[in-house]
Amino acid sequence: MRIARFAAAGKDPAYGIIELEVDGGEHPETVAAITGDPLAGVPVNYTGARYDLADVRLLAPVIPRSKIVAIGRNYADHAAEQGAPVPEEPMLFIKPNTCVIGPNEPIMRPEGCRDLHHEGELAIVIGRICKQVPARRAAEVVFGYTIANDVTARDWQREDDQWFRAKGCDTFCPLGPWINTHLTLAEAGHLAIETRVGEEVRQQGNTSQLVRGIPELVTYISSFATLLPGDVILTGTPAGVGPMADGDVVSVEVDGLGVLSNPVTAA
Repeated sequence: MRIARFAAAGKDPAYGIIELEVDGGEHPETVAAITGDPLAGVPVNYTGARYDLADVRLLAPVIPRSKIVAIGRNYADHAAEQGAPVPEEPMLFIKPNTCVIGPNEPIMRPEGCRDLHHEGELAIVIGRICKQVPARRAAEVVFGYTIANDVTARDWQREDDQWFRAKGCDTFCPLGPWINTHLTLAEAGHLAIETRVGEEVRQQGNTSQLVRGIPELVTYISSFATLLPGDVILTGTPAGVGPMADGDVVSVEVDGLGVLSNPVTAA
């Protein structure tokens, strides 16, 4: 399934199942509303309401309940372009849930930031409370996958001893457009990623190039921190990170997951 959060005219935000057209069908793409929160572990029931996808506003498909755990330098080519080695252990940092925005919402360049960068990534959405998960059981705790842009104030990252300011500003974690729940670990480990600024292709990579794959990341993080339903793991970004300017539209595309696009503006 492709699960989204959306807002229809005159309605409160809700979850829905995305129904995409296949092989050039004649019917419009739709979102079918469902009851409750699918990440709460309760059965999903259709409400009977169905909307044309073009007529609703897609929201961030998940607002992490406690944390976004991001992985630094998890593609060797990105580490090389940063002039840094691949870390011997996974390099982790936290982004607060207040930086999450959805598709088409503006990335706000904070006052004083002179060098704002995009970092397109595959994101893992955790589906159950878990701790000390062995790699062979990682699939059991993954709810699904979505697209992320780990927006970074690169000048602040260079200036500060830690990355909270550079990575944690409001709007610095676009997520969307929906969560794909039917990918296997093997499938999620072989997805093409492309980031574009306008029509210019900036990043091209594949999750098969991850230094540490999805099972290893889940195992490592859960070895010392409890993961909760709705927590998000950003798996790292391939080479090609670069600047975004006010007025740009940045799009991250991942095979099978759609396209996440956001404009950039000054705060």
